[in-house]
Amino acid sequence: MTSLLRQITDYSNRANPYPLYAELRKTPVAHDEDGPYVISTYHDILSLLHDPRISSEARNRTASVADELQQPEEETSLPPGFLRLDPPEHDRMRRMTNRPFGPPHSPVHIESMRPELGEIVSGLIDGLANGGRIDLVDQFSYPFPVTVICRLLGVPREDEPRFHTWADTLAASLDPAPNEDHAERDRIAKEAKTQLGMYLAGLIEERRKSPRDDMLSELVTGGGPDGAMTTMEVLSTAALLLIAGHETTVNLITNGMLTLLRHPDVLQRLRDEPRLAVPIVEELLRYEPPVQLLPQRTPIADIEVRGVTIPKGSSLWLVLASGNRDPQRFEDPDRFDPDRKDIQHLGLGSGIHSCFGAPLARLEAQTALSELARRLVSPRLVEDPPPYRQNAVLRGPRHLNIEFDGLRP
Repeated sequence: MTSLLRQITDYSNRANPYPLYAELRKTPVAHDEDGPYVISTYHDILSLLHDPRISSEARNRTASVADELQQPEEETSLPPGFLRLDPPEHDRMRRMTNRPFGPPHSPVHIESMRPELGEIVSGLIDGLANGGRIDLVDQFSYPFPVTVICRLLGVPREDEPRFHTWADTLAASLDPAPNEDHAERDRIAKEAKTQLGMYLAGLIEERRKSPRDDMLSELVTGGGPDGAMTTMEVLSTAALLLIAGHETTVNLITNGMLTLLRHPDVLQRLRDEPRLAVPIVEELLRYEPPVQLLPQRTPIADIEVRGVTIPKGSSLWLVLASGNRDPQRFEDPDRFDPDRKDIQHLGLGSGIHSCFGAPLARLEAQTALSELARRLVSPRLVEDPPPYRQNAVLRGPRHLNIEFDGLRP
């Protein structure tokens, strides 16, 4: 089983890990004596995502395992983002962040961004060459989500280029190249985090004195039963929105366009019927999810899954992408089918840690893919498979070179 896990994390299998996941599902609770416990079937993953005995806090993990996906805790003075917290602190931070972001307190906030998202997408597509070759990742998928997060937080337009630079640097630190100098990469990433933190701290103080109609102002002024966040909490939450929100959306859009170019009939349907973007994005979240697995979970008590006892403090992997292709849950799971009716996928997680930014990520992907389908004339892949990122958790192409014959107005 160790060899199978090693194959899954091996870069040579990044382009198509799904046959390996099918093999993994034959042992629903996989474990080697010096490795993590790995859960790969849909119903088991869903159950554990809702189990209060499963912790997201690193301090609860006591097992010393040969687990190459466990990242060392970041050297940072910021408190952990709520992604790595358990209740009740997780719930308090998530409630406070959610008040200005979405339902039930701000039910139209994300939907009201639709026109602005459309303008950003149109501007990026206008900036592409009128035919020829582009790298969709560098020229579209990367800049789009970070621009959206800047607008959401209230970053002044003139400062957006600085944010793009920091986002690119932090993204690179999550995706190390095999031969690069790791110490130098970490130094550059730490410097970018410091600069980002100092910039945000200044912006937070400005908003505390003179609030505006943006998310940072809402976070620092509060107003709900939990009060307002401290400056440090706002900083960690803003950093979480930038890094987690950016990375997943980049992969969702890029995986989506790659899948559509592999299924030209669906691409043509989307061009003719933009509303199809909604079911297409849901099927993409099942078929090619941007987050393949969750490696940072720990039982806080001994638990039993399929007759196997997983000890307290163990390292636990939940392989979401495998669950999404489980034939016990989805009919013909390896087929991309935007007309699929029953699509309760795990692409955005589930339970208390379900993707906080899901409404925005969905809308971004729907807007991006429908406009790319409408405006690019005869788009086609230059290479298939494209080169993938090194990261086994956040899986997506590092570059997606596309040729096309022009732009529709």
